[in-house]
Amino acid sequence: MDQSAVISAERLTRRFGGRPGHDAVRGIDLAVRRGELFALLGTNGAGKTSALEVLAGLALPTSGTVRVLGQDPFRSRRHVRSRIGIMLQSRGFAADLTVAETVSTWAGSLTSPRPLDEALDLVGLSPRRNVRVRQLSGGEQQRLGLALAILGKPEVLFLDEPTAGLDPAARKQTWALISDLLLSGTTVLLTTHQLIEASALADRLAILNHGQVVGLGTPEQLAATRPARITFHLPGVPLPALPQVVATINGSSVTLETQDLQGTLTEVLAWAGRHDLQLHDLTARPASLEEAFLAITEDVAA
Repeated sequence: MDQSAVISAERLTRRFGGRPGHDAVRGIDLAVRRGELFALLGTNGAGKTSALEVLAGLALPTSGTVRVLGQDPFRSRRHVRSRIGIMLQSRGFAADLTVAETVSTWAGSLTSPRPLDEALDLVGLSPRRNVRVRQLSGGEQQRLGLALAILGKPEVLFLDEPTAGLDPAARKQTWALISDLLLSGTTVLLTTHQLIEASALADRLAILNHGQVVGLGTPEQLAATRPARITFHLPGVPLPALPQVVATINGSSVTLETQDLQGTLTEVLAWAGRHDLQLHDLTARPASLEEAFLAITEDVAA
C-alpha cells in the first residue's frame, strides 16, 4: 500500500447479502495523492458509491485494506471524521428545517466551520436561506448537501455524483467551486457517470465496471489508448500507403485511424501538396475519453 497516498485501498472488496451474495466492489486497488481530484467513473451499478462509502469510512470492507490520512477511516473514525467532508446521494435532511437552520445545526457538530453566509454563498443558496428543505428542488437539495460537505473546510472531500440533477448553470458553479477547493489544497474523490465531468475535473480517474477497475490513468492517458482520427473528402484519387494507419473509404469520404496524429497528418498534407489536391472538410482530432470508456467497458463485457 502506498504510504504517501491520502486515500488508498488495497484489494478492497464489498459484498452485500453474505455468501454467495453480490460483490459490488471486487478487489480494487487505488492510491489518491494529496491535492488531486481522483474520479471513479462508471455506469450506474458499476460499484462507485459502494466503493466511496467504504473509502469514506461509512462502511466496513468485506475484505481488503483502506486508509485515509494514514488511518482506517471506519475503525479510527474519531481521528478521521473531523478532517474529511462527505456528500452522498441519499441526504436525509430534516424536511421542516430551513436551509439556514440545516447548515447551522450541522455547523454545531464541527470544530471550526465556515461562516454560514460563506457556505451558502459558495453553493448559490443564499437567496434560499429561509426556505424549508421540503420546498427545495432536487438540485437545490444537492447543493445543500455540498454546503454541508465543505462546511468544516475538509482536507479530504468525498463527493458522490455531486452534480446529479443540477441545471447547467448550477453544474458550472459546482465545477468552479470544486476547482477552487483543489487550488486551496483539498484532496477530492468524486464519483460520476458523466464523461464530460470526469474529463473537465479529474487529474486521474479509475473506470469501474462490475466492481472492478478496468482502466486507470489521466483522462489523456486513457483517451490515448484509442486511435486518433483524420477525416476528409477526396473523390477519385487513390490514397498513399501510410504506415500503421487504418484507412476506411466510403464513397468520397476517407477516415484514417492512427496512433500518431501529428505524424500522419503531416504525411497526408505533404502528399496532398505534392499532388495539388484540395482535402475538403478536413478534420483531425485525438480520441476522446468517451471512446476509450466505451471501448474498455465493451472489451470487458465481451
